[in-house]
Formats: sequence, C-alpha cells, structure tokens
Amino acid sequence: MSSLIPKIESQLAALPVPIALQLPDGRRVAQPNSRVTLAFSEWSALAKLAARQVGTIGEAYVEGRVQIEGAMRDIIDATVGLLPDNPAEARPGFWGRFMTHAKSRGLHTLRKDAAQIQFHYDVSDDFYALWLDPRRVYSCAYYREDGMTLAQAQEAKIDHICRKLKLQPGERLLDIGSGWGGLLLWAAEHYGVDATGITLSKNQHAHVTKLIAEKGLQDRVRVELRDYRELDVAQPFDKISSVGMFEHVGSANMPVYFDKIYSLLKPGGLVLNHGITSGRLDYQQLGAGMGDFIEKYIFPGGELLHVTHVLRETAASGLEMVDTESLRPHYARTLWAWSDALEAQLDEARAVLTRSSNAEQAERVLRAYRLYLAGSAMSFEQGWISLHQMLSTRPDGKVAARSLRGAQSVYPFTRDYIYK
Repeated sequence: MSSLIPKIESQLAALPVPIALQLPDGRRVAQPNSRVTLAFSEWSALAKLAARQVGTIGEAYVEGRVQIEGAMRDIIDATVGLLPDNPAEARPGFWGRFMTHAKSRGLHTLRKDAAQIQFHYDVSDDFYALWLDPRRVYSCAYYREDGMTLAQAQEAKIDHICRKLKLQPGERLLDIGSGWGGLLLWAAEHYGVDATGITLSKNQHAHVTKLIAEKGLQDRVRVELRDYRELDVAQPFDKISSVGMFEHVGSANMPVYFDKIYSLLKPGGLVLNHGITSGRLDYQQLGAGMGDFIEKYIFPGGELLHVTHVLRETAASGLEMVDTESLRPHYARTLWAWSDALEAQLDEARAVLTRSSNAEQAERVLRAYRLYLAGSAMSFEQGWISLHQMLSTRPDGKVAARSLRGAQSVYPFTRDYIYK
C-alpha cells in the first residue's frame, strides 16, 4: 500500500483546501496549515481515496472506518477537488438504461414505496426540526430577495406556488406528498381553499393532523395516510400541488403518476409539480460512488429524471405544460442553510437521535445527513442536479371569447399574475 502514498500526495497538492491524512500505520501525510483531516483505520478506504471514489469514502465515514475533522464547507470544497471529472456525465448504454428501468418497476410497489418514504421521513421529527424552518418545509426555498432568512424564503416559496396555481377561496386543492403541512395550511389560511393532503410518512401524518386540530381547520383541511395510486374521488380537484414528490415515483411509474393526476384534476384545472431533476439527459445517478451513497443512506428508491423526461410524461398523460421555472441556485442556498443549521447543533442533534435509537445508530444517521446536506448543496451549485417547478393544465376544450381567441383553459396570457 505504500505505493499509494506518492499518488495521494500529488492529489492533495492540487486541492483548493489543505488536507492532512492519518494513515492506518500511524504515519501522517499533511499539507501546510491543513484545515481538514481524514484519519483512516484501514488501507482499503485509503485505496478508494486514491481512486477518487468520494461516495465510498463517505460510506466509510458513516460506518466509522474513516474519521473526518474540519468545517463542512472546507470538506466539501476539498471533495470537489478530489473528483476526477463531472460525476453527472456518466452515460449508460442501452443495457444500463434497460436494467435501471427494470429495477424501477420492482422498486416502486405500494409496499416498497411506503417503506422507503418512512425510512427517510420518519427518522425523527425533532431531528428535522433542528435544522428546518419553523414550518418544517423540507424542499427548495425561494429567495425572492437576497436578504431573506430561510424561514422567509420558505414562506415565499409556498406563496409562489399558491400564486402560480391561482388559488381562489372555496377551491378544492390536493397536495400530493404534503410533508409537515406547510403548503397545505398556508393555502387554507391565506387563500381560503378546501385542502386535502396525502403522505406516506406516519410521523408527518400525525404532526399535520395535530396542527389542523390546533388551528381549528378540521372543516376544510384534512390529511390522509395514503399512496397517490390509491386515491379516487367522486369530484375532481380544482388545483393540485406536488412538492418534492415525483423524485420518489420512479421512471417506470411516471405514466401511472401523471395519468392519476390527470384523472384527479378537473378540466381547466392547474397542477404544479416541484421536484429535483437530473443535470444531464441520460444520467441515472451521480458517479464516483455518490449516487450509491444517497441510495443506501438517504433516499432508497429515489430516481432523478431530466426535466425533458418529466415534461414528456406530462404531455403523454394529456396535460399541457404552461410554465416551467428552474430554481437550482435557490436549492443550493437552501441546502447550505440546512447544513449550517445542523453543523451548529451537532451535540443536540446527536442527543435527539439517540432518544429514538441507540448511540451507534444515531451517530451513523447524523454522519450520513451531514454529508448528504452539504454534498447536495455542492451538487446543485455545480449543476449536477437541478430543481424545476412545472405548471400544467388539463385542457377543457373551451376556446375563449372572440376578443381573446387563441386561449384555451383559464391560464392567463402572461406571468404578471404571479408577481404582482
């Protein structure tokens, strides 16, 4: 293994952040004024570093085989320098795409989707509350003004969605994957809608049910522990929102997902899909072991599609896309806000997680989320992944009055209604 050392030393010299390595035999390889230290307990992990498999190093850190010391922003800057190339540019051939699609079909059954959602979202409500905003909005914020706090930007995002949907008092709104209820409750309180949310997270369902009762909104707000595929209604909804949800649907089930939305939406109604998209047309997951890390520790079963793929499935269902907006830089800033908040409360986070688990498991979860939040911020900054809001309508076939010929559906001719 001694042959690895010269190779690693040359890699370290090229990094933007000075790093020190503690080797399994006790030796130390360090640059002057090192701001990050990686301590290895086994040579195999060091070999992964030499191969620039940063996701595998992340796994070794979570499992305790590598110790990492330093500020998280320095660690991430060093990680960017360690990557051999753009991890989003791996392009699988036909067979790779076929196998991924086949895997998607098997991953996204009703039972497996419920288990995968609960794996992530039911870690601990108190843990999420440490680093999310007070409304616990666990999706990309909207920094309408530079000086906004995270809480202000999340409220701006919620209102941005409500404005895009042109919510009106008395309308029936469905929120698919309603999370901790931020959008659901905001729409009811500020826009006067009758709101229904669905989630697969038992913790989120209990939390939102409690909030509805506390706010006295039982007559026009409800949340159900239900899969979108199980939802059938006698009366279609006026508007539908889906925020941070379609990443969990899977490529094979996209037609099912959008066909279901079409059937639940009344003619002339609007639906807004807000979700993470891939940064490259053909990429399935990030390379250098990063995608495998996310699959194992954070989002089992998650699949990212390019925005063009999502819009193709939207159109195939009969929906018409009328507005698409990228919020990629907003999500980078959101994730850094989450990461900074978690880094400032590591001891409290460790204690919170230990209350619902044992100390060893709590440490694994904490380490995984530290890397996940900061690493995701890096991925959005670099453009490896993106975030889009896609507004669509179910055409009603009604052409407007003679003076407005060319219009079909209620969608306005301009975006002015969103911003005024």
